[in-house]
Amino acid sequence: MKFIKSIFLVLLFTGLFSCKDTKDAPKEEPADNTVSTFYFIRHAEKDRSNQENQDPELSQQGLGRSIFWAKAFEPVDFDAIYSTDYQRTQMTAAPTAIQKNITVTSYDPTTIDPQQFVTDNFGKKVLVVGHSNTINQFVNAIIGEEKYPQIDDYDNSGLYTVTIIGDQATASKLNLDISRE
Repeated sequence: MKFIKSIFLVLLFTGLFSCKDTKDAPKEEPADNTVSTFYFIRHAEKDRSNQENQDPELSQQGLGRSIFWAKAFEPVDFDAIYSTDYQRTQMTAAPTAIQKNITVTSYDPTTIDPQQFVTDNFGKKVLVVGHSNTINQFVNAIIGEEKYPQIDDYDNSGLYTVTIIGDQATASKLNLDISRE
């Protein structure tokens, strides 16, 4: 329960910082203070019972984590959800997509242009579900630095948050190990 409270607070503060109060604000160029927020997660734990299966579903633990993510993301008003076209990523995104009534958009991490992705999602809150060898690359490309290494194949607990205000990007990573609850 502590982890859910922690993630709720992180998401709440992220959401608060991404809100614009324009009541008394001077008129500026719209792009100067528009906030885009991207949440990146690796798919939940996959079923490893058949090592030859290149497209496994989630394990029972993974199904639990996908529900955990949906609960953690309850306070976030997503505009879009992206997932690679694998069963494990689609299944990880599904509970949040159902909760938010959003259709998941498939993307190919080998062909997506990160800067075009940011442009296409300007001013939005977006969830991206990917893989241990793609999420770090996607985040690093958006922030313009090699900040995050490849994710360990057994680590499904990371939440990467990228916030872009104008042309300034910041990123943070939070590990949410639900197995400790």
